Amino acid sequence: MRDGTTLISSEGTFELGFFTPGNSNNRYLGIWYRNIPDSTVVWVANRCKPINDSSGLFTLNNTGNLELLVHNNKSVIWSTNLSKQAQEPLLQLLENGNLVVRDEKDENKDNYLWQSFDYPGDTFLPGMKMGLDLKRGITWELSSWKSLNDPCNGDFSYGIEYNEQHHTYPEPILRKGYTKFYRTGPWNGLRYSGCPELRPNTLYDYQFVYTDDEIYYTYSLKNKSVITKVVINQTTNSRQRLIWIETEKIWKPYYSGPRDQCDKYGQCGANAECIITENPICQCLKGFKPKSLQDWNSMDWSKGCVRSKPLSCHGKGKDGFLKFSGLKLPDTQYTWVNKGMNLRECKDKCLRNCSCMAYTNSDIRGEGSGCVIWFGNLYDIRQFPSGGQDLFVRISASEIARVDDPKVVERAVIITAILG
Repeated sequence: MRDGTTLISSEGTFELGFFTPGNSNNRYLGIWYRNIPDSTVVWVANRCKPINDSSGLFTLNNTGNLELLVHNNKSVIWSTNLSKQAQEPLLQLLENGNLVVRDEKDENKDNYLWQSFDYPGDTFLPGMKMGLDLKRGITWELSSWKSLNDPCNGDFSYGIEYNEQHHTYPEPILRKGYTKFYRTGPWNGLRYSGCPELRPNTLYDYQFVYTDDEIYYTYSLKNKSVITKVVINQTTNSRQRLIWIETEKIWKPYYSGPRDQCDKYGQCGANAECIITENPICQCLKGFKPKSLQDWNSMDWSKGCVRSKPLSCHGKGKDGFLKFSGLKLPDTQYTWVNKGMNLRECKDKCLRNCSCMAYTNSDIRGEGSGCVIWFGNLYDIRQFPSGGQDLFVRISASEIARVDDPKVVERAVIITAILG
């Protein structure tokens, strides 16, 4: 396929061809919505290897590998590397926007040897996966364009982070460079704990898969006439869901994150919660106090909070837990998950480990199930008026009597445990 020709999906929704973004003079091979006036590009092959003329040639060779050639077919600037050779390779642009290579002799038409959905750009389409294929070693991660003129990877990336060796609690994180910028919170069986607005709706169904082989989020349209996508936008520093409004010929925002100051990663420092309706918005968790009172009162919350009293752990005293409700759960980098334990077993597990600082159910459906425990300081917590999650935070024996006074704390429930 030469520059100037295109490949169109069966019902005409998507088109594959060469294009020039914005005010650039470079050419790229990409996929876009065919019937949307602004030629919204959803995938680019040679993101960081532009073609500076119209010599591009896109080919499917006899082994099933794709190649993008330039300069009279002398240079290969982009290609695939199949692990299995096709007997009769076939290239198709599917109606969902997925460019696939399969073996025409294979009766299973869904058995792809290669697919563009495994290599996402800045756009998350219905049917795509965002997450990890632990068996094949593939990461499905979104990354922004550098600019409207340059589709090469920009500053922002968005994907599910998980440490398989330590069995951490997986969660999506938006990063700016290597720095955490925004967390949705981990999946709790119903939704991301930091996205109470994610509920059953009339537009799309969603699913989170968490197995030994795969961890991913995906969604599918309820109405095929609806056009929606999720985009990592470098210009707005956000993750946006957009819906195409045909009558107005515009992409209309459906939701966007981060939403406010409380969504800024680590806004309140360690062991504090962000409450957008409070003034100031940052509050130390009960049983904690500002590490630097002077900085805290100056609205510099970066140093966070420390315990008012040290834990006794295996000493003669007793540690206990405060139950906080309506939360976006803390950063899960230093966590451990066991999906087979109940909440009582989870509490006991936490109490036996002096490094355990908090625990909760990993799945809140029904009566709750699974166990997740946190080690070390608790970061990036926010409180919601509704739709958040419970978290049981460990406090010292000497603090239990103080917070047990209803005049001191109203929303905390004390759960004590005597250590033998």
